[in-house]
Amino acid sequence: MRNYTLKQLQTFIEVAREKSVSRAAERLFVTQPAVSMQIRQLEEAFGLSLIEPVGRNIQLTHAGNEFLTHAIAALGKLKDLEASMAEHVGAKKGRIELGIVSTAKYFVPMLLVRFTKLMPGIDIALHIDNRDNILGMLARNELDLVVMGRAPGNLDCEATPFASNPLGIVAPPDHPLVRRKRMAFDILKDYPFVVREQGSGTRAAMERLFQQYEIPIKVAMEMPSNETIKQAVMAGMGLSFLSMRTVRHELAAGHLALLDISGMPIVGKWYVTHLGQKKLSPAAQSFKKFLIEQAEPLIDSWA
Repeated sequence: MRNYTLKQLQTFIEVAREKSVSRAAERLFVTQPAVSMQIRQLEEAFGLSLIEPVGRNIQLTHAGNEFLTHAIAALGKLKDLEASMAEHVGAKKGRIELGIVSTAKYFVPMLLVRFTKLMPGIDIALHIDNRDNILGMLARNELDLVVMGRAPGNLDCEATPFASNPLGIVAPPDHPLVRRKRMAFDILKDYPFVVREQGSGTRAAMERLFQQYEIPIKVAMEMPSNETIKQAVMAGMGLSFLSMRTVRHELAAGHLALLDISGMPIVGKWYVTHLGQKKLSPAAQSFKKFLIEQAEPLIDSWA
């Protein structure tokens, strides 16, 4: 057995994910030299290079790519081990790796505050990204639970709805469509939209909706952030299709307006999801139960 540590594996995975030693150091809350040392010791243990510099960033070598696949799988098995051992401790202690799609960041932190007051012995590591990246982490067993707006169709998962997710068309308050009532959906074909990036769940839901009405989307600009999109809409760049959970405060303040389109807003669901064969720890089971039983009224009062 070669001499390497769990910490070195975790550091390598973070460097591979960020493609940067400096960004990995920030994520791990350590110094860049500390990260470089962990990688160097790991390479010395196996006698080969796992990463190589490319400008200011890094890329994995051929061996590094193979190493990453096995390292992620190994950590997934260790999480299953932890879940099994946690059953001997109970639900009041443990650690949860929680992934959420970026739109859920408007209400999940509030839920975490409530949950940690109930279960102060449970630590939660929060991972925020777009739908495609979160699904990738879920498939690699890097996450215990995921909060997302649509159950994955290509993974063996258990997805349980716990709250509603209304989505609608928003505009700047002085837009000519704001005062009109019960407009047909096809009126939107003449107006540009500020949209989320490919891989976003909101973008996918928007594309499905427009395909349903056989209307092409006029894209004014693509942006990877709901906050940036809201600012762009306020500035008059275009309309947008967003979860109402993300714009409640802007609507209440009059900075944005919800268009009155027939059949909208459409109401989806928020799901708590995990791999079908995943052995959830008592801590993860406790958080899942909390979401199912308590989350919706809390979200309704918050976002």
